[in-house]
Amino acid sequence: VQLVESGGGLVQTGGSLRLSCAASGRTFSSASMGWFRQAPGKEREFVARITWSSSDTYYTDSVKGRFTISGDNAKNTVYLQMNSLKPEGTAIYLCAARKPRSAQYDYWGQGTKVTVSS
Repeated sequence: VQLVESGGGLVQTGGSLRLSCAASGRTFSSASMGWFRQAPGKEREFVARITWSSSDTYYTDSVKGRFTISGDNAKNTVYLQMNSLKPEGTAIYLCAARKPRSAQYDYWGQGTKVTVSS
């Protein structure tokens, strides 16, 4: 299974980007998919997740009201719409998928780079 992110790039403060993550390879069922990010010199942090069975979404406080996660369960595809971007949003953004009954994310993408200029 491979997760491939796309949509990163350079954007000015206040701008928007839409990230995409698509799964390929062996067919699998995911219980949820999420987005994480890792800024230079910092640890990876959770950004958002979507749980397919309930369509519930959850965000880290710093992105609430600005980022929206959505996706297609059948295709194991997830998106992250990022609005009102800030320089502290500069990071590698990675998507991940969690299998049913798994306590952790089982599959990870390589990431897509987002740079927010001030």
